Amino acid sequence: MTQSSTVRDEAANEGAPTAAASAPWLDTYFGVTRRGSSLRTEILAGIATFLASMYIIVVNPAILSDAGIPFSAALTATVLISFLSSLAMGLYARNPILVAPGMGMNALFTYTLVLGAGLSWEVALGCVFWSGVLFALLAVFNVRKAIIEAIPASLRYAITCGIGLFITFIGFKNAGFIVANPATLVSLGSMDPMLITFFLGLMATAILVILRAGGALILGIAITTLMSLPMGRLWGEEVIVEWAGLAAWPDFGAVMQVDIIGALEVAYLPFIFVMLFTNFFDALSCFMALSESANLKDKDGNPRNLKRSMTVDAFASMIAAPLGTSAAQTFIESGAGVAQGGRTGLVAVTIALLFLPFLFLSPLLSLVPSIATAPALVLVGLFMLAPITKIDWTRYDQAFPAFLAIILMPLTYSITLGIAFGFLSFVLIKLATGRLEEIKPAMWVSAALSVLMLVTTH
Repeated sequence: MTQSSTVRDEAANEGAPTAAASAPWLDTYFGVTRRGSSLRTEILAGIATFLASMYIIVVNPAILSDAGIPFSAALTATVLISFLSSLAMGLYARNPILVAPGMGMNALFTYTLVLGAGLSWEVALGCVFWSGVLFALLAVFNVRKAIIEAIPASLRYAITCGIGLFITFIGFKNAGFIVANPATLVSLGSMDPMLITFFLGLMATAILVILRAGGALILGIAITTLMSLPMGRLWGEEVIVEWAGLAAWPDFGAVMQVDIIGALEVAYLPFIFVMLFTNFFDALSCFMALSESANLKDKDGNPRNLKRSMTVDAFASMIAAPLGTSAAQTFIESGAGVAQGGRTGLVAVTIALLFLPFLFLSPLLSLVPSIATAPALVLVGLFMLAPITKIDWTRYDQAFPAFLAIILMPLTYSITLGIAFGFLSFVLIKLATGRLEEIKPAMWVSAALSVLMLVTTH
């Protein structure tokens, strides 16, 4: 990955005039040249992130429909919130980050709140709304700064690496390369045309990256899609690339169906807290991971424009509920665009504009199968493992919590659980070894919240 050699703080991010030959106002506003990028690179990065994450337009409604929200209404809500929140991330926070309904949050909404606890989907949306309100308060009062300063460097690097492995695991899973196995938990999938096609696509994408081809991840997705065309036609049993029509009207049936008052019952407070905890730490960890992997930092070494970014994330969580979907959050697939060289908010604006047409063109998504975007996700994991060399593996009091955070994210299929056990183990080790001065107040609070989260949800 190409990294910008010049990193400014949030105030400097207001942009300084540049001499870009085309669209100089874009360069000025986003500081594209100053960040070591170009308009072409930023747009390609936005396309790469969109292609790696556009599955959410179909997958999120599929999960929410199990909770009773009509599929078409959930799809419309997914596109709307992805457009609005990513646009805000680009224009206000000016970071190359996608914000959309998060995997994990939608599962928590459907399978824990609605199907598990018996809440109506309207009340569950109310819980989403109030968790967003609390998230906004944390962002406004700068609580995130205290938390970041309390997290030791080893855990920050570990969170980046753990998310990278988690993304890789998602890519392998989406492609059917790794499958469930009752005897060994996971194993290699069947050596069928789909697996072979994915592996060839992965190799093609890796070679393009090694050769530093422009738009390598996008080209890899396109090549894998083309290789998938014969499946179910010339070989294999399932057609995975199939024309499903051009247009479909948006469905606004879930808009403003949220039950804000009904969600205020005392019995629902644990659900609101769990959503807040999951969303806040997933967002924080994603910002930290992307800032480490792409050097998106301010002059103090903290994630660039973090307060604005977290505010956008909180805003997205609040408006997701009235639109009719589970909470939106920072997408770890943003790493695809960062790996492509994206460094500014123009990436997020590009992503937002790519989402918008799918209010009407959602059937076109069937042309890009999951095995075509999976190679990009696998390679993003490689890029995000770079900070692992910064962890001092000879200091076990630092290395062990980092190791737990890294390994548990993919193994538990949860970023939040990896973070929680990393925090808890760090605090317990410092307690047992008499190093209380190394535990900052925010770390105590984070560990306590980790315990509460584990007790209330597992």
